[in-house]
Amino acid sequence: MARYTGPVCRLCRAEQKKLMLKGDRCKSDKCAINKKRPAPGKDPKARAGKRSDYGVQLREKQKLKRIYGMQEKQFGLFFERALRTTGITGENLFVLLERRLDNVVYRLRFASSRSQARQVVLHGHITVNGKRVNVPSYLVKAEDEIAVGETSKGLVIVKDALKEFGKSGVMPWLQLDPDAMKGKFLVSPRRSDITDLADIKEQMIVELYSK
Repeated sequence: MARYTGPVCRLCRAEQKKLMLKGDRCKSDKCAINKKRPAPGKDPKARAGKRSDYGVQLREKQKLKRIYGMQEKQFGLFFERALRTTGITGENLFVLLERRLDNVVYRLRFASSRSQARQVVLHGHITVNGKRVNVPSYLVKAEDEIAVGETSKGLVIVKDALKEFGKSGVMPWLQLDPDAMKGKFLVSPRRSDITDLADIKEQMIVELYSK
């Protein structure tokens, strides 16, 4: 599947929000958002005008799509699945995105960014319940065990990423044994549990797709 290969800091500046696309760099002074540069692609005077409802809804979708590193078609398929699932569509969408294997690998601190987690999965370094899975969009279920493969435990990028566990821990719906390099997806999170994305207005995304 095609992926965006341009400068990812440009995406953060376009959204005027840290999308955490470059791991540790996003937390440093080198982050493009910290430099207060204007968003790319438009005249500053044009940006000062009020956005239409459609424009605001589109920006919310673009932010969420870029945070999870997905292309338009795949994101649309996830939304359709959320729509078919019993419950509130916006909350269903977040749960599905959080269950993606590449996201879980990132949340378990086996990678410093979701894009790096995607590569770790694609290269066959991750197992689910003891079996190697190399599909980033694989949906993890409650009580699934996610681990770094035995032959991959020496990877420097994984060891470096795991250092973040000592600083920030993991989300409450996850459990991690950093020494064994394995964790567990305890339960699907509620929307209110995903505190680092609390500013995303998922109802606007639902309204956009409902047009």
